[in-house]
Amino acid sequence: MIRYDEKSRVFTLETAHAAYQMSVDRYGYLKHQHFGDKLGGGCCEGLLDAGFMSFSPAPDVAGRDYTYSLDLTAQEYSVSGAGDYRSPCLAVNFADGGRNPDLAYASYRILDEKPALEGLPALHGECETLEITLRDRWTNLEVVLLYSVFAEYDAIARSAKIVNRTGAPITLDAALSVCLDMQENDFDLIHFWGRHAMERLVERTPVAHGKICIDSVRGASSHQHNPFVILCDRTATEDAGRCWGVSFLYSGNFAACCEGDQAGCCRVTMGINPTGFHWLLEDGESFQTPEAALVYSGEGLGALSRRYHKLYRRNLCRGEWARKQRPVLINNWEATYFDFDDDKLVSIAKTASELGVEMLVVDDGWFGNRFDDNRALGDWIVNTEKVRGGMKSLCDRVNALGMKLGLWFEPEMISEDSDLYRAHPDWCLHVPGRGVCRGRNQLVLDMSRKEVRDAVHDMMYEVLSSANFAYVKWDMNRHLTDVWTASLPADRQGELYHRFILGVYELLERLESEFPHILFEGCSGGGGRFDAGMLYYHPQIWCSDDTDAVERLEIQYGTSFGYPVSAVGSHVSACPNHQTGRTTPFHTRGVVAMSGTFGYELDLTKLTDREKEQVKEQVKQYHKLYSLINDGDYYRLLDMTRQQEVSAWEFAAEDGARAVLNVVYAHVRTNYIPPVLHLRGLTPDASYRVTDDSGNEVGTWTGAVLMHAGMRAPRPSDAPAGESDYAAFQFELERL
Repeated sequence: MIRYDEKSRVFTLETAHAAYQMSVDRYGYLKHQHFGDKLGGGCCEGLLDAGFMSFSPAPDVAGRDYTYSLDLTAQEYSVSGAGDYRSPCLAVNFADGGRNPDLAYASYRILDEKPALEGLPALHGECETLEITLRDRWTNLEVVLLYSVFAEYDAIARSAKIVNRTGAPITLDAALSVCLDMQENDFDLIHFWGRHAMERLVERTPVAHGKICIDSVRGASSHQHNPFVILCDRTATEDAGRCWGVSFLYSGNFAACCEGDQAGCCRVTMGINPTGFHWLLEDGESFQTPEAALVYSGEGLGALSRRYHKLYRRNLCRGEWARKQRPVLINNWEATYFDFDDDKLVSIAKTASELGVEMLVVDDGWFGNRFDDNRALGDWIVNTEKVRGGMKSLCDRVNALGMKLGLWFEPEMISEDSDLYRAHPDWCLHVPGRGVCRGRNQLVLDMSRKEVRDAVHDMMYEVLSSANFAYVKWDMNRHLTDVWTASLPADRQGELYHRFILGVYELLERLESEFPHILFEGCSGGGGRFDAGMLYYHPQIWCSDDTDAVERLEIQYGTSFGYPVSAVGSHVSACPNHQTGRTTPFHTRGVVAMSGTFGYELDLTKLTDREKEQVKEQVKQYHKLYSLINDGDYYRLLDMTRQQEVSAWEFAAEDGARAVLNVVYAHVRTNYIPPVLHLRGLTPDASYRVTDDSGNEVGTWTGAVLMHAGMRAPRPSDAPAGESDYAAFQFELERL
């Protein structure tokens, strides 16, 4: 619900459990007042002003009222150069060299729909939208702020459109999407850092005076930092405390800044990274910023995560596969690498089919002269020496086994040793007359150029339309360097990073519209582009190239704070693990991989008879639990930032009828006393039958007992013989 009080000039946006409030103050500035628990229909006006401080200048409109300063005002959209010295959302260079816009409230509209953002990912579905126009007092530059209210999830989608009505060109040096000003700063900031093969590790930092900047300048959201942060009470836990999430629906360079200021307040901004950004806006043109999804929870971090999970599953992911059950797949990469032909692939598919696996994915090496990773990227033409008879022949053979077929692409990359590069060396990102940086022996195609996208599209279309494909894995195995394009003049090269990602989005939109029945999975060396922007195009993303089950505990734990399990690509791989050398029980690998889009990354033909039986059991179990895992409520039962000996998590049906508890040991200690686990999401006065992963009944207890008294986690020694090291346990709960 969106309300505007004409007399007080107060806007109030209400969700199921929260309220977002702002007002037009006495000088016409749009002031933030509250985002948190509901206000009972009341107004915060006059309660939260910071007061006067020296060296905080007053704007011209305030005349000699030196008690007023934008530097001390909680704002909805901060600008550079107008007396607010904190982190800005907007930095503008006008035609006369002026850099001090003065944005005042102009008008508002309430829409009963969610406007689309042309060329950008965005939330969708039924909602109300508040549109507020701010106008520069001196030049008529306009900023249109959008607030779309998804009441069920306590979520507000925010973005901004900058419209040049000045009569002359201007340049944007910063155009961020969201400013969240809090009138206190006794908070922690949680962010998610990492590296290749170890992404989204949780770091919790107290907000202090000064700035904490979480960002990427890599041309992708990156393995190193994720475009998602949480501001929370310092005492906030999984089950208690105020928490605010800011998630950016964008896959390129981003910046999230958290600043504690001189007045004891806190500002969080999120948007396109201003580093390397410089956008020319002609008179009459507009620039649309990407969207950010703000979610509030007054009930701790767990509730915040579950709201994001539902919001993204239902109102971000699109198409046939957004809610449809995903097939269990086998990827040939770790089984064959580049050494395969059609007979070997069919042999893998035959074994997989016998074990209940539903899809074969042909990874890198099926195209051009691709016998190693030094060549042929960009030549998306089937290598008929490896795939004799072409893709239709292979697909028909695989389909005849009752299996679907999927295919790997890396559309944004090019090898210097490729027919495409020899024909069009200027199509890669490079600065003429200078050397280039190589990553993984490859260069990056200039996806901002339509002719480049058209060429890649036509090759991919030819392959995908040749056979009955069910799946595409879309990879990106290096970040951007040498960012220069022949399609823009020298003074506009600062537009390329953003135009690159817009080009990627355009190509994705085009192909997915043409092949709506294909499931597209995202990947960037694993989790290097695992962001909400990509979820709009890919309902699932390969979570990490690290397939070690013990490492995946921490990776998937961090990922769960902002992203649904249905989006997490997770597979059982071979042991010793090819990244860590660790050997874990086959059962443990299955339990961990089931907290994602389940599949296998190994050579099924080399498994023992017992392991093959375990595959059958795992596939059957995953199918049994599928709706619970992918659509149920997710609960983190132990804090992995405080201890890493054991991990425990739970899936519970929304109605409390069923649940599954997972416990995995990462480290066994002598005389270790396992923790007591307090389950969640159960019906307190109902009885639950608890069975272990062998189907044995453990006992019957009420939901209240399991949640409030809890149950002791099993000891590693309780695992079957030979599986106590890195032991895993899975318990099913059924309401009687």
